[in-house]
Amino acid sequence: MTIGLILLLFILVIVLIKSADQVVIALRSIGHETHTKVFILSAILLAIATSFPELFVGITSALQGTPNLSLGNVLGANIANISLVAGLSALVVGKVYVDRIILRHELWIALAAGLLPFILIIDGNLSRIDGLILLACYGAYAASFFKDRFLQIAHRHRREGYIHRFLRNFNHPQAGAIKAREMGRLFVGLAFLLFSSDLIVRVSLEIAHEAGIPIFLIGLILLSLGTTLPELAFSLRSLEDKEPTMFFGNLLGSIIANSTLIVGLAATISPIQVANPAGYIKVAIFFVITFMSFWLFIRTKFILQRWEGAALVLVYLIFVVVEFL
Repeated sequence: MTIGLILLLFILVIVLIKSADQVVIALRSIGHETHTKVFILSAILLAIATSFPELFVGITSALQGTPNLSLGNVLGANIANISLVAGLSALVVGKVYVDRIILRHELWIALAAGLLPFILIIDGNLSRIDGLILLACYGAYAASFFKDRFLQIAHRHRREGYIHRFLRNFNHPQAGAIKAREMGRLFVGLAFLLFSSDLIVRVSLEIAHEAGIPIFLIGLILLSLGTTLPELAFSLRSLEDKEPTMFFGNLLGSIIANSTLIVGLAATISPIQVANPAGYIKVAIFFVITFMSFWLFIRTKFILQRWEGAALVLVYLIFVVVEFL
């Protein structure tokens, strides 16, 4: 029974990601056609497009009173991004060259953002005030990096979504027809995002009940593996196109968005109570170990090599084993 539920969970995650694809296609087309303030809005949304799965699961789980699922998903996704996604990307491509500006700025912002939820949860809960603090931090980041990182990533997403094999280039029919079609695609995509994320929360709760494990752990391992697929696809495509800055920018930007925007929204909607603080401390330690391993690898010769990618993947596997012990 539990195996069947896990398979169903991954099928729902695929539906969630595909739905997010459709939203990305619609947003990039609408932004391209309007050339007005709508483009600015779509640029912001497209810049966090690879975090759409985590975002909608976060909103849905908070509305259903289970924000711990979202918190586990986000924290697990952060560790997966910096170890599994980065490691697999290096294994596939071979060598990833590092922009030194990334080391001086966004790397440390991502580390601080990734640790912020752990700091705020020391008192045993993430209150609505804590959620607003996290949202304010994301707002500050978005404002300071908008011109550089947000528009750069948005421009890339306008050309292609993050599950690239499923996306098609547009022809040029009449503008009115395009807008009507893309608005329809946008709302259908949003509907499926909400539908699939709602079912994901329900199935996750059922898995937790059947297997007798905390809902936090379901989000931390199982769900986070699925919701980081967009980051992996986007990372591989960026490296294939010789754009390592996009690779690191998207990877670190996802960690920042996950830790501030998504956790902030979830906590603001439904405050998060911590049943087992020791479990969160263990995850925080693994996040720091993983992040510092990533930093040590990329700061030496400013290259992430294949064997270093393999080491990062190994770190993630150790994390999974330790969490299930």
